[in-house]
Amino acid sequence: MNTLPSGARRVNWVRLTRLAGYGAAVGAIALYAVWPWLPGGRGSQPRTIVLYGFSILGEVMNEGVLPAFQAGWQERHGERVEFATSFAGSGTITNQMILGVPADLAILSLELDALRLAEAGVLAGPTWSELPHAGVLNRTPFIILVRPGNPKAIHDFADLARPGIGVVHPDPLTSGGAQWAILAEYGSALRRTGDPEQAYQQLLGIWRNVVAQSASARGARTQFESGFGDALITYEQEAIYDLARGRLEAGIVYPASTILSEHIVVAVDRNIQSDEEQLIQAFIEFLWGDPAQQVFVAHGFRSVTESLNSANPAFGVIDDLFTVADLGGWPQAKREIIDRLWQGQVLEEIGR
Repeated sequence: MNTLPSGARRVNWVRLTRLAGYGAAVGAIALYAVWPWLPGGRGSQPRTIVLYGFSILGEVMNEGVLPAFQAGWQERHGERVEFATSFAGSGTITNQMILGVPADLAILSLELDALRLAEAGVLAGPTWSELPHAGVLNRTPFIILVRPGNPKAIHDFADLARPGIGVVHPDPLTSGGAQWAILAEYGSALRRTGDPEQAYQQLLGIWRNVVAQSASARGARTQFESGFGDALITYEQEAIYDLARGRLEAGIVYPASTILSEHIVVAVDRNIQSDEEQLIQAFIEFLWGDPAQQVFVAHGFRSVTESLNSANPAFGVIDDLFTVADLGGWPQAKREIIDRLWQGQVLEEIGR
């Protein structure tokens, strides 16, 4: 276990599952649960929330949101709260939850993964729709990262389909960010031309140029930083937060038209003990309050409270910012764009 300076306790379940398989991760959670009563354990038992999240949330949650909630709860109730957290591709954590990891809450990159959890019986239906903003916690548009100075003169998604351009892309089979990216690549051309065939040709051209893929948006960013490709399609948040801190050598290209990703909170009621309901409900309410939303904005996420977004001058201006609702909603977009076009036609045509 790593005790963070903030007091949030992070358990790297992704590393555990890679090293020793799913059973080891479950065993580690069980050990965590009984640790207070083991010899040399904690002197007093804290309250614990098990939280899973998609890959790029790790820093803002562990360094900002969770410590703020812990401090407030300690002050009001005199109790310590600890978080066992796991951050990976949205599809990966969804698969883990379907397999049975005891998450109390999850923050997913896309509503489609929440629908998968409901279909698998992990959730009792679309319960997230009852949360504030129908479960949408924060947002971020999809942009293009390019090499410093933009030597390949990339200015929009259409340029990524040109011959000689190398594109780094997360894997749509495991990454929610990758599926958002596909909708951006197809939808931007559809909105510009109104022609589904031209939109398909742009999607096909971009995927002909994909030279590296990773299981998550964060992994694809690592590949790009390691020298792969000329461009990376990713969340705006991934770019502006690290650029402002000198942790990324790249340029941002804002497409004229792109999608605004919306990230969903789900509560796994079957895993929440009755004596923890009040705590977890308080944490859910905290997530949509101004203090947490201001932390998201400071870390490069766009708040669902629009008036808070002016606090981050790094947010770019986009002429045509659309949502998945403009493409018919997630079930239709998944069926028609990701499954039928990308998986059924694009992959076949490029021989992957």
